[in-house]
Amino acid sequence: RCLCKLYVCEFCLKYMRKESTMSHHKHECIHRCPPGRVIYQEERVKIYEVDGRQKMYCQNLCFLSKLFLDRKTMFFNVEPFVFYVLCEVNSCGAHMVGFFSKEKHSPEKHNLACLLIFPPYQK
Repeated sequence: RCLCKLYVCEFCLKYMRKESTMSHHKHECIHRCPPGRVIYQEERVKIYEVDGRQKMYCQNLCFLSKLFLDRKTMFFNVEPFVFYVLCEVNSCGAHMVGFFSKEKHSPEKHNLACLLIFPPYQK
């Protein structure tokens, strides 16, 4: 059976198959920003640093990224990574624009693992 639409909470990144489930979730979800600390802030822009130990959020971020990146392969082993989430902020919360990730300890000294700006924000 084909899934025509996938509903994703923009704040906690939980994904759902049904619009009714999403509608219910919107009223129940307590999150309004990524589960990390703000490392940069300027007017309506914030960057959050999210440790890969926030496993569910980071795994869902990787799954969401796979919809836009053909070569995205890392989904489950997120703990060795740090994610930097770029958001536009308004009175409703922090709305994700994009992110990049990097390994916490890279033997090869890599400083970037993944970079994505979501399509509505690409110019």
